[in-house]
Amino acid sequence: MRQLAPEQEPHLAVRSLTTNYGSGYVIESHAHRWHQLLFAATGAMTLQAGRWSWMVPPGKAVFIPAGCAHSIRMWGTVAMRSLYFPRSLDRGADCFVLSVTPLLRELILRVTELSALDSRVPEEARLMSVLLDEMNVAPETPLALPMPEDARAASIAKRVLDDPACDETLDGLSRRYGIGRRTAERLFRAQTGLSFGLWRQKVRLLDSIRLLAEGKSVTEAAIETGYTSVSAFIASFKSTFGHTPGRL
Repeated sequence: MRQLAPEQEPHLAVRSLTTNYGSGYVIESHAHRWHQLLFAATGAMTLQAGRWSWMVPPGKAVFIPAGCAHSIRMWGTVAMRSLYFPRSLDRGADCFVLSVTPLLRELILRVTELSALDSRVPEEARLMSVLLDEMNVAPETPLALPMPEDARAASIAKRVLDDPACDETLDGLSRRYGIGRRTAERLFRAQTGLSFGLWRQKVRLLDSIRLLAEGKSVTEAAIETGYTSVSAFIASFKSTFGHTPGRL
């Protein structure tokens, strides 16, 4: 990161950080004074913040508001490129995942080469303007997974997260954790916005991104996440994320 004198910092439009991690590495819960745009140039990351988690595959970036406590787990060899923006940049109070366009990718990499952008330097101010324009038009991607707040429903959710390929029915899971099936279904709908079936399907699809990032084939990812049909897995993946798992 560029070495800055104290009088320079108020003029920073963005600063950056370049780091690389091995698969399985965990950055424990922490928060930043500045907003963060977290980009995976290679590998995939799972971001956990509150009762939400986001899968961040290659070619995606997650925006993390200043002050938001979060942890990160790496899948595959992760080339992490982070941009940090002052609190004056208003992008809302919640994390969200962006699809990184080719131009946005090059802008992120260029800023990390420069380490920081100084608003008093005309060339850097113009670069910042283009960067913000590209961030504003980049489409958001549905890679967030909400967790139910109720302790019993959360236990069911954790069981599925621990073994996405598990085919135990909601009836069986409900009995295991001392809750009625109808109550469990109602809690999932009310607290995650999804039926249990759709919530479990999303868990499996998000986990397949991790497997693909670690080098598994599309067939292996389908089988290890509980799909009996590779074609059904590909269709679900494309419907959810807008492209095939082979492209990832």
